[in-house]
Amino acid sequence: MPFQLPFRFGSSSASTPMDSRARQSKMMEYDQPLVWVTLLLMLLGMVMVYSASISLPDSPKFANYVRWQNTYFLQRQAMFIAVSLVAGLFVFRVRIADLQKAAPYLFICTLVLLVAVLIPGLGVVVNGGRRWLSLKVFNVQPSELMKVVAVLYAADYTVRKQQYMHKLTKGFMPMAAAVGFVGLLLLLEPDLGAFGVIVCIAMGILFLGGINAIWFGGIGAVLVVIFGSIIALSKFRRERYFAYLNPWEEDNAMNKSYQLTHSLIAFGRGEIFGVGLGGSVEKLHYLPEAHTDFLLAVIGEELGLAGVLVVIALFYWIIKRAFDIGRQAIAIDQTFAGLTAKGIGIWIGVQTFINMGVNLGLLPTKGLTLPLMSYGGTGVVINCIGLAILLRIDYENRVLMRGGRL
Repeated sequence: MPFQLPFRFGSSSASTPMDSRARQSKMMEYDQPLVWVTLLLMLLGMVMVYSASISLPDSPKFANYVRWQNTYFLQRQAMFIAVSLVAGLFVFRVRIADLQKAAPYLFICTLVLLVAVLIPGLGVVVNGGRRWLSLKVFNVQPSELMKVVAVLYAADYTVRKQQYMHKLTKGFMPMAAAVGFVGLLLLLEPDLGAFGVIVCIAMGILFLGGINAIWFGGIGAVLVVIFGSIIALSKFRRERYFAYLNPWEEDNAMNKSYQLTHSLIAFGRGEIFGVGLGGSVEKLHYLPEAHTDFLLAVIGEELGLAGVLVVIALFYWIIKRAFDIGRQAIAIDQTFAGLTAKGIGIWIGVQTFINMGVNLGLLPTKGLTLPLMSYGGTGVVINCIGLAILLRIDYENRVLMRGGRL
């Protein structure tokens, strides 16, 4: 019997028992492949996180986790996935119209959290970055929350300002100011990777919403200059970029490009079908952050090119499905829902591309996790919330196309 979710939300209007059963049977329909692909990625990620982290308790850096032996990160990731599924089910029950109304307020609240991170005593410093707020049980990363909130806010803004999309001052500048303020807070953490993803989300949704093509091209050029200047004016970013250009130079290989070179070694060892699950050598304290940012390298070493291609194909399917759902929503005049769905596709696609590009040496090293798969509580929960919103949009599309009411 196929897995089914309790999608009975009811209606205030009176109806006969026969009509209720007919309506309920239609509402039970949802995108099962999207659910199963999401679950498959999370479960595969949990297995690989366990494999990548099994030796970490032997490291002095993780000595505090030795009491949990080798299953500490596995247990935590399993807990994160359980919380993510509960959060996803809760968010699925929220109507898209209600999310649209709440979008500006969610944006303001998340800005407050980004400010709170920078306050000494509130923000938690990890690996030199002040990006987390402690909730005792686990740390919350507001920059991850801002990604899904940016999708909702940009989509709501585009719908509200539709008549001004061809004007610079009324159409683009207010959104640019909001994203610029977010970027300032993220650069103070610092978290250039999250800022880049949020900029791509906002620009992508504005483009899909009909912003003037000339302004869009000019703005894109300005953003390239801004990001280039940020790299050029920051010594450690500049050194990291030049090390990326020549990772095998001896000094670079032992310092700024250490992660990149060991990631490439991991892929080289994996060849076509990998060395076998659990057989990675690079995870044995050679490749830093193997269970987070460089999880794909462990997948490449243990499961080979075949495993990496499967992961890429699953992410491609999710992204394509997001754009299909978005087009469907726009076709039935649900513009906010359609832009939100496509925004989720942009978010997952851009972050996945950056993470995979970094692992494969196509992009400079950046601290972005692989969505749904890498170790981390906030990231997995927020990814599931985003995909729950996508499922809700698809659900509402199906109800409306069958003549139902939400």
